[in-house]
Amino acid sequence: MTAETAHRWESALDSVVVYAQGAVCRRLARGSVPPDGLVRVTGLPRSLDTGSLRARVLGASGVRVVEARVEVEAEPAAPGISGVPGGLRREVDRLRGECAAAEGRRNRQLGLIEEVGALRPVPPARKREDPHRRTPAEAWLKLADFVDDRLTVLHARLAELEEELRRVEHELEVAADKLERASTDAPSAHVATTVSAVLTLSGVRDAQLEVEVELEYGVPGAVWVPAYRLTHRQGDGSGRLVLRASVAQRTGEDWTGVRVGLSTADLRRRTDLPRLRSIRIGRRQPTPEPSGWREPPAGLTDLFAGYDAAGPRPAIAGAGSAAVAAGIGAAPVAVPPPPPLPAPQGYGASPPGLPAPGSAAAVPTRDVVGGGAPDLAPPARSRPGGGSRPRGASFAAAAPMAPVAPGSPAPPPPPEPVSGPPRPSGTELDYAALVLSGPDEQRSRRGRLFPASADDLVAAEHRRRAEAVAALPLPGHAVRPRESAGSFDHRFDAAARADIPSDGTWHTVTVAEIPVGLRTEFLCVPSVEETVYATLVLSNSTDRALLAGPVEVTVDDDFVLTAALPTLAPGGVRRVGLGPAEAVRVTRRTELHESASGLRNHTTVLDHRVHVELANRFGRPVTVEVRERVPVTSEPDVRIEERADWKAPVDGEGPEHHAPGTRLWRVDLPAGGTAALDGGYEIRIPAGKALTGGNRRS
Repeated sequence: MTAETAHRWESALDSVVVYAQGAVCRRLARGSVPPDGLVRVTGLPRSLDTGSLRARVLGASGVRVVEARVEVEAEPAAPGISGVPGGLRREVDRLRGECAAAEGRRNRQLGLIEEVGALRPVPPARKREDPHRRTPAEAWLKLADFVDDRLTVLHARLAELEEELRRVEHELEVAADKLERASTDAPSAHVATTVSAVLTLSGVRDAQLEVEVELEYGVPGAVWVPAYRLTHRQGDGSGRLVLRASVAQRTGEDWTGVRVGLSTADLRRRTDLPRLRSIRIGRRQPTPEPSGWREPPAGLTDLFAGYDAAGPRPAIAGAGSAAVAAGIGAAPVAVPPPPPLPAPQGYGASPPGLPAPGSAAAVPTRDVVGGGAPDLAPPARSRPGGGSRPRGASFAAAAPMAPVAPGSPAPPPPPEPVSGPPRPSGTELDYAALVLSGPDEQRSRRGRLFPASADDLVAAEHRRRAEAVAALPLPGHAVRPRESAGSFDHRFDAAARADIPSDGTWHTVTVAEIPVGLRTEFLCVPSVEETVYATLVLSNSTDRALLAGPVEVTVDDDFVLTAALPTLAPGGVRRVGLGPAEAVRVTRRTELHESASGLRNHTTVLDHRVHVELANRFGRPVTVEVRERVPVTSEPDVRIEERADWKAPVDGEGPEHHAPGTRLWRVDLPAGGTAALDGGYEIRIPAGKALTGGNRRS
């Protein structure tokens, strides 16, 4: 029983967890287990990471998955079946041809207009003895009328052609945009590709047992950014903050009716732990770790000796031409069968790409410098695409050395060969996926195992196209999760199932509702700008963080604006600006008095006075925070004395960090009320000194 005859189970996508880049999908399949336990689960996307496939049995005790492998099947599509991208692509090609034809007609019409517009009367050549002749004005006028009438007709036709060209260009742009946004889950028009997971189940005792299998795999080409919708009513101390997510994916499969999870973690982060090795003094070196490589079997080069001695294989063009291919009248040639394969030596009988003793890649070479005893070159390590490469310098010295001319520089010494056995990659050590090269392959590949990498190149191309979604422009005020999450990772699970097609565009998914504390405050800095701004102070009392992103603010069921919400940690408080509040007015006036004091007037006193007036035109009371500043000095002979009822902010109490010298007034204004604030400070400096920029400043 092989994978081709395995029982087929249909699968359905159940849930997806989207990470900062990439996603982990979970599929469910159900069916009866055959006696041999070999099952093929279909429906996997082409861009999946084969190394991330995981499978387990749900609910059935004693039944487990002992092997899981990804296989790709391709066959000609049934006639009449055409995918949506294929039809759109043909429409784009048709419109592109029509656009080129319309542009050609327009250009030809422009050429005709240029030719007609260049018509000029040309008088006949006059000989020297001929008298001067009068110009026939009527002919000139007739030519001008002809050119004018002809240009009128040509320009009317040109307007029609340009209108037609604009129409075709618009249709081409629309079709190209639809093709760009089309889902990549549609099948190809010519080839039907099926990606399956071949599972081997063990522990099945009942032939009629029906089990449920869960498949989990990672795919690239999925990104997400957070977004919010904030609803607030004036006078309330709380609000509704709905967490939404903009998700874009181009994984090759449509996510229809799936549970969506959003994570700030990075799927590609390192998970290996550092290892501290001992330091040894002396010539003894630590024993290298086993690499999974074993020597090829002895006599591998003689495996195809009989096949080579039989000569080239005759070409067979058909049953009737067999005599012609073998030669008419020639004696039949007996082709001896190839000798049997040698017994494998463990699971590593024929490692991928390792040359056998005595082959061309293992020719003994001599030391270039000293001419010592021959040294056996280390075996070469194969590449996934075929072929081999040398691991040491002895491969370059396998060819005969050319004589060195007198006076010419000596050739550089070969590099030191790499010590120790070869270390194949993980692909080369996947022995179940290796393919044994037959006698018709190259001499360096015959009888050895190589990974089948032809399909890997196609899968890599699918993954490269899927990863292009990471370059998608972000929505306004959006911030990628890894930039706003900082040093923590968190996961958000959507409350309902969602549909996200594989078209590479942003789709909005509602995740959950988060209760937050809200209060409205008005803020003004009259020394910078005499404008009062409305703000919302958000407090996060939940145990989950709120990532930075755009937030749509709605106050009293009226949409206000879309602002940028900063990252709000659990228990944190941040301020979100809503723009100028025209109903609250502020004015500021300053005065400066300069005088001298002290014995012999050796101290200059700069008395600054600040007067701020506030007016509330709202129909409700408001709280306004007025910010001022006082100078900060580090000079011991400069003193600053404040004369106001403002307060210095305490770091950690408010939603922001204030600069040194900041002073705050908090004023409660009734509906239609006003308030006046007076403050000031004195700067005392030695009489022989002055402030930078002048003493007389507001």
